Parts: sequence; structure tokens; C-alpha cells
Amino acid sequence: MTISSALAIYFVLWWVVLFAVLPFGVREKVGDAGDEVAGADPGAPRLPRMAQKVLWTTIVSAVLFAIGLYAHRQGYLNLDRLGDLLGFPR
Repeated sequence: MTISSALAIYFVLWWVVLFAVLPFGVREKVGDAGDEVAGADPGAPRLPRMAQKVLWTTIVSAVLFAIGLYAHRQGYLNLDRLGDLLGFPR
């Protein structure tokens, strides 16, 4: 795997994990408290904690990427093996 393909895979994985992590920890929305905040959507979280979510996204993405890279280097993630598992002829 080249450096550019590894970076591209990590970039896509990071964004997928970010969208999975975004709803964690959202307890109160702007519209739930009863007071109106000018310019804020009523469904927006009051405390989004984006720095914390970006940190967790980076950690989880790095672990998942390391597991995937290990599996790739061991030969578990290649097209020939996948074709054999799915029953495609060579």
C-alpha cells in the first residue's frame, strides 16, 4: 500500500467515524431549554464539544486503520481471498 492510498483511506475512515461520533453526549438541545437563542436552530446541541469529538474521532480512526493495515499485511484483505470467499471463479 502506498502512502497516498493509506492517507486517502484514513481520510475517508476519519470522516465516517466523525459522523458516527457526533451524536454521542448530546443531552440538551437549544430548543429544549425554553429560552430562544438568536440565530440558533432549535435542534442544535447546546454544548457540541467538538474538540473532544475530534480527539475521539482521531483515536478511534487510528485504531481501526491500524487493525485494517495489519489485516491487509497479513493477507486477509486482498481481492483474491475475497473472491475465493464469495465463490467467484478466477
